Amino acid sequence: MDKLLFGDNQFFGVNHMSEEKARAQAMRFQRTDAIMDVLDVAYDVGIRTFMCTTHDQISEVADRVRADPVRYSDFQFYPCMPYAHKYANAVTDHGMLGAIRHLMPNDGLFATALAGTKALASKEMDGIARAMIDMEMKMFTGAKTPVVFIQNVFADLLIGVGFHRAFRIFHDHIQEKYGAEPAYITMNMPLLLDILEKQGIERPIICSNINKIGFRMSGGYDAYLDALKSGRVRAVAMSVYASGAIPADEAIHWISELPGVESIVFGASSAGNIRGTKALVDKYIGGTTQCLN
Repeated sequence: MDKLLFGDNQFFGVNHMSEEKARAQAMRFQRTDAIMDVLDVAYDVGIRTFMCTTHDQISEVADRVRADPVRYSDFQFYPCMPYAHKYANAVTDHGMLGAIRHLMPNDGLFATALAGTKALASKEMDGIARAMIDMEMKMFTGAKTPVVFIQNVFADLLIGVGFHRAFRIFHDHIQEKYGAEPAYITMNMPLLLDILEKQGIERPIICSNINKIGFRMSGGYDAYLDALKSGRVRAVAMSVYASGAIPADEAIHWISELPGVESIVFGASSAGNIRGTKALVDKYIGGTTQCLN
């Protein structure tokens, strides 16, 4: 993985410090052109990986990238799934059967639908899970997707209900069908790491909050540091600035000295903030197209 990944929270009204700013950003980025303007800034300073949800608007971004393979020859997506609102909206707009047809991959549509129907009839969750993954991956057909994440809302729900085998289903399907590395986002990295290891998943890629003040690091600050030092996890650090509570230089310097952190993901909507974060990562870690450790 690259050292520095660009996230999409700012495009869809997610800001952990300011609801007002979140609303303003959501309005600004209703147009795909506005999203592409920001992504172009990141791409032009050397950030090649866009870690994104499977929001409907990301489908338009993928279309833009596919349409200009020369310009975006090194552009890659790290999809994060599922995006729950998309399913609710599709059912509202198209009805239940229409939503399935709308979201299902074109390739092997009938076979995939049959697999999903059979799974529902037999209460066999493997088929349902695989069909859902294929629905989510549909928009990235023909694009580079070397790493695919389960979103934290869904991952932590699976932890809460005890359906841990779902992680193994996801892991195997992503590897076997898409030739990609399965990865996981969570609000409790130490707990998820233990669960994944019990499913036979060794040294998983896990994205979680990692920052100097323990902001939103569920499971305990010390448990995170122990896991990182153990070499059992390939960590992607988010919220490294703790939503602005930690000065940027201090935050990047601190995280650059942690073992086990392979990448940092950040979101920004201004060229200055993008270039500033890139410069700090280059200063403390080196070129952004190699992993941290």
